[in-house]
This record gives sequence, C-alpha cells and structure tokens, in this order.
Amino acid sequence: MRLRTALCDLLGIEYPVLQSGMGSVAGPDLAAEVSRAGGLGIVGGLNQPPDAIRERIRFIRAHTDRPFGVNLWLHSELRPPVDVTTIPPATIAQVHATLNTFRARLDVPAVTAAPPPAPDLVDAALEVILEERVPVFSAAIGLPSADMVTRCHARGVKVVAMVATVQDARDAAAAGVDAIVAQGGEAGGHRSIAAKPIHPEVAMVGTMALVPQIVDVVRVPVVAAGGLADGRGLVAALALGAQGVLLGTRFVATRESTASEFYKKSLLERDADATMVTDAFTGQWARALRNTFAVEYRAAGAPTLPSLLQAVAAQDVFAAAAKRQDGEYFPMYAGQAVGLVHNVPGAGEVVEAIVREAREVLAALGRLGRGDP
Repeated sequence: MRLRTALCDLLGIEYPVLQSGMGSVAGPDLAAEVSRAGGLGIVGGLNQPPDAIRERIRFIRAHTDRPFGVNLWLHSELRPPVDVTTIPPATIAQVHATLNTFRARLDVPAVTAAPPPAPDLVDAALEVILEERVPVFSAAIGLPSADMVTRCHARGVKVVAMVATVQDARDAAAAGVDAIVAQGGEAGGHRSIAAKPIHPEVAMVGTMALVPQIVDVVRVPVVAAGGLADGRGLVAALALGAQGVLLGTRFVATRESTASEFYKKSLLERDADATMVTDAFTGQWARALRNTFAVEYRAAGAPTLPSLLQAVAAQDVFAAAAKRQDGEYFPMYAGQAVGLVHNVPGAGEVVEAIVREAREVLAALGRLGRGDP
C-alpha cells in the first residue's frame, strides 16, 4: 500500500517519516541511518562550531546519497547570546544555591561564579548549511525570517520550521517556508517558541487539536509531532490532514542515537505519565522524564538563567551524573509517547516498522470501511 505523500515529493524522501534533530543525541550516524531507510534524518547543530557542522554534513554524505537535514535553534536569546554581565548577581547566586545542593550529593565542588557566555554560533552555522547546500534546513525554537528562507532557496535548500501555535504557523508560512512541523504539547524536548513564555502551559495545545487547525490555515505541507511513535501515529496524523510525522523519543531509543545507555534504558521503563515540563535544565521549557533534579529545582523556587546559560551553569552536575549513570540528575528529554517505546532497535528498523504498521492499519481501516470482517 502506497504511503508517499506530497511531503515526500517535496523533500525527495521515500516515506513521510522525519527524525527530530534532538540536540546532543541526534548525531550523524542516526541521521544517515534514517535517511538510508527512506525517511528524513536530521542532525543536530545546536552549539556546534562551523567546522563540526561541516564535518557532520560530510559524514552523512559519505554514508548515504539520500536527503537529510540540519537543525538549528533560532531562539531570540541566542542571536546574539544573552550578555552574562547583564544577569543580576542575586539571580546567579540563587541558581547556584540550588545546584550546589545537587553538587554536594554527586561529590562535585560548589560553584558561585557566573557561567561563561554561551557561544555565538547560529549565524555561522547557517552559513555552513548554505555553503554545503544541505537538502533541508530544520528551524526550531524560533522562526526563520523571509530573508533567511530566500537565501536557503537560492542554494536549493528546503526550509522546514517547527511551531507550537497556529499564529506561528501563519508567520512561518508567510516567511515562505516549505513545510511546517506542528509540535503538540505531548512532544518531548524543548517547546518550539521563539521567546520563552512565563508559564509552561502556554503553547501546549495537544497534537490532535493543533495539527488540523494548522492544516486549515496554511498552504504548505504540515508534519505532525508529539505523542507519536509508531505506524498508528502516522495514520492518525494523515487522518488529521498532516503529510507526515516527525519523531523524537522513538529515535532516542535506537542503536545509532548518542544518548547514554542509562537514558535509553529509562525510556523503556517509563510510561506516558512519567514526563514533566521544566525549565530547570536549560532555561527553556522542555518535556523530559521526571527526576530529582527537575522536581527539587522547581520545589526550591530558584530562578533559571537565560537560554542555554542554565545548561552551562549546570553542566558539571550533568557530567557527574552521566559518569555515575545516574538519571536522577541528568536531562532525559522524552515525550508522552515514551510508553510506546519498548526496545532499542536500529534507526532504519524503526522507519521500516512504522511504514509496515501504517500499511497494516490502513488495510484494516479499508476492510472496516467496506464492512468486511
């Protein structure tokens, strides 16, 4: 049964299955394997210097001749990064007071100094994407400008923008993007919003409600994301008017993912109610597995530093937790589809399984429609 949609024709892929460019766990091995299997693999470019991004691009090209993408954050606090000297010393002290509690438990020295500034890398990374003529530029946590889209198109680069609201979808379409990812509230990882809202419930419309609303107001292909992990999710997304799906959590638990083994194991052991939305890890709202770090940080009432500076400040805690394989003090991003993840196969096997399951579901629905037993 044919599963090719307009999105496939647009991006030059065989199946309408996209892999999320999930920061540090979406390396070139994962992206290459997804693309080889007929989906669209996307490598993370966040916090990567230009030479490292170029190396990732060329690695993927050495392992597949199929289309792939590079993902960048376009958050307002990263272009340019927030000046650390503008952060009140009292805020930094409050952040470290809570982090020092965790450091003491992990035998990490206490810290009081302001974190070093976040690197200014986004625009240089975009230049590499243009120079290398990457098939797809995947924009998240902020919208690409019309000028950015025009520059991409001049180089033959398709632009896919992730949004979490109907208005952002309108704005992305007006900027000329080629496709829009509708990120429902169930999705793991960071909320794709250009400026951090005060409350985590802002822009948290569920996938089932968000996708058809966005489909109704834009004329470009829409991709569903959030709470999806198998062929049933793909068929449901198609029924809502989407042209494909983008999966994150399901691809974290694959052999090619660079996630730690304790992270992958945690995904297999948790259900949908095991996640929470927190800004404690990076300063931006993100859905992750509930753990001691996130719960106690919230209970402490401590503020968080601006985008990514929070992660820089807490990096020693995360590193110590990773060394101990202790998921209680390490960010493990996951969506509510975590309860559908039960194994750690190859990424290509995930694509194949989703397509097979979707065809089986469509066949069963066809029989139901005809009144067959």
